[in-house]
Amino acid sequence: MRKDLLGSASLAKTAAMSTVVAAIALLAGCSTTGQIAGETMEQATAPLTCTNKAECDAWWARAQVWVSNHSEYKLQTVTDSIIQTDGPSGGKRALAYQITKTPSNEGTATIGFAAHCDNMLGCEPNPWKAGADFKQFVRGRPSQMGTPGGATATGNALPPVSPAPPSRPMPQNLPVQPMPPTLQNQPGQSGQDLTPQ
Repeated sequence: MRKDLLGSASLAKTAAMSTVVAAIALLAGCSTTGQIAGETMEQATAPLTCTNKAECDAWWARAQVWVSNHSEYKLQTVTDSIIQTDGPSGGKRALAYQITKTPSNEGTATIGFAAHCDNMLGCEPNPWKAGADFKQFVRGRPSQMGTPGGATATGNALPPVSPAPPSRPMPQNLPVQPMPPTLQNQPGQSGQDLTPQ
């Protein structure tokens, strides 16, 4: 009887050790998958500032194209100063986007990027990677991310769809306003004021 108890205790120890080893391996795998390359973070946080009206208009049109091609949610609001999708909702990992354009008194504008999802396990795609890809595409380079339908986006150096017209004209000579608090500290946001020092 004692031998049976020792045998089952040994079996229990082996099972417990196997469980611990499996848990450590799982955690180690999770910790490396969530890391973002420094270059991606740098691209995502770099300011996206256009230098003149023509460039700002072209970049804003490209911003709308990128969101249209990469969002699983429908566009909710499109104006001269904001592009916003529906969502996030229902525990989905899909990103909802809010893109802003903040003009300066010098004729330049900064385009802000915010993305978030409603899933405690994380978002897909990663918001940092999406921010870096968005900024690359807006600046005129091809997108490196696939679209929600699974198609690759490598051949989209030129906008594949036309942006919708703004819902209302943008008033001229707007005062410079600070970034809304909901966009601060989001991937792709510099958080810097646009007023000259």
